[in-house]
Amino acid sequence: MKDQSRSFKIITAISFLVASLSACTHIQEKASTWIERMSPALIPALQAVIAVVMLAGLASLFLVILPVLTMIWLAALIYAILTGFTLSTVVIFAIMTALMLVGNVADQLMMGAKAKKSGASWTGVALSTISALVFSILLPPFGGLIVALVVLFAFEAIRLKDLRQAGGTTSQMAFGCAGAILVRVFIGIVMIALWVLWVWLSPHWPF
Repeated sequence: MKDQSRSFKIITAISFLVASLSACTHIQEKASTWIERMSPALIPALQAVIAVVMLAGLASLFLVILPVLTMIWLAALIYAILTGFTLSTVVIFAIMTALMLVGNVADQLMMGAKAKKSGASWTGVALSTISALVFSILLPPFGGLIVALVVLFAFEAIRLKDLRQAGGTTSQMAFGCAGAILVRVFIGIVMIALWVLWVWLSPHWPF
């Protein structure tokens, strides 16, 4: 019985692998068709557009709340769909994906951890984060950050009944925010550098 179950699992895994490879092959064939149909003059234009989107995303990292690393990742994904994958580009894209996921989580953890370490409550941190998300849309570019700090200060001042301690908690969150921006800038630069390496390894390097 155990042998039959093991055999079934092996067959299922093999079937899934074959199906995945077939899907990847189909996507690769489609991508090859698109790039072959594209005028040679349009390929550098496509690369320029992708580069502009990535650099604009990197510049907007200073808006703090925008999902910029996701924007850079999506630009790379669109480029991959249009130009196709190779073994090297699959590895590069996988690394970019991991960096994007780590970066999107790390900055939130840094901001929350700084505030929590200084004595803030989880409720205060949660309310501050929600306020940042909402007001970064309503009052760009720095409205989200300002409102987040004000909300945290007000909540902690009411909870603790101590303005000095509430101010210390708020300042720590501000330091955490600054550190998070630096982390995301570094990860964004690495992601863009990986995409440049991707283009350099391809037959479509424009220089």
